[in-house]
Amino acid sequence: MSGHSKWSTIKREKGAKDAKRGAIFTKIGNQIAIAARSGLDPTMNSALAMAIEKAKQANMPQANIQRAIDRVADKNAAVLEEVTYEGMGPGGVGIIIETATDNKNRTFPDVRNALSKNGGRIADAGSVMFQFARKGVITVATTGEDALLTVLDAGAEDAIEEGEELVVYTDQKELAKVRSAIVEAGLAVTSAELQYVANAQVPIEDTETATKVLKVLDALDDLDDVTNVHTNADIQVDVE
Repeated sequence: MSGHSKWSTIKREKGAKDAKRGAIFTKIGNQIAIAARSGLDPTMNSALAMAIEKAKQANMPQANIQRAIDRVADKNAAVLEEVTYEGMGPGGVGIIIETATDNKNRTFPDVRNALSKNGGRIADAGSVMFQFARKGVITVATTGEDALLTVLDAGAEDAIEEGEELVVYTDQKELAKVRSAIVEAGLAVTSAELQYVANAQVPIEDTETATKVLKVLDALDDLDDVTNVHTNADIQVDVE
């Protein structure tokens, strides 16, 4: 399975730092509010259950979690809308930007500016998306042949070792089912979410371009309305 990259690792590390200073709470709160539209009971709504789990892993206070869920029933709360943008970055890499917004007139210029100020540009709808597939992506805190066989038996389509973790890919409709099976098998799941996974990656082999790519991805990820950033960049050099 192609698509997991240095950006994925950097994003996880960045998420941990953001969680420490509370910057990630807005993003996760928006994800919870959107997931809760399909049902307020996490035992019956797997998307909400995974969003709540993500919040707890980020040490988001229970009051914040409940407030995000309550937005669904609050008629005075601004209505959130999921909007996905496509962009091109330095080196010809494709970028998918997922947002949750109550004001597209604010979000679109923010996304466009983050791209244009860092060597990228907004792309026409569909011109980047076809290069990606929507997949469930689960991170498991272990490696080895036994763990690999376990996740495949749980229904995973594929899995790769990355450092001390397994990155597991599933059909998007099977994410919750496979995640539950992996947990029931005794493996520790550290994250589980839907992502846009590149069908083929664009190799970035020089430090200057790699630095520019990571800069634009970081600028996008820093926007409050952005919930996830995906790219087909395969950065093959170390960047400080």
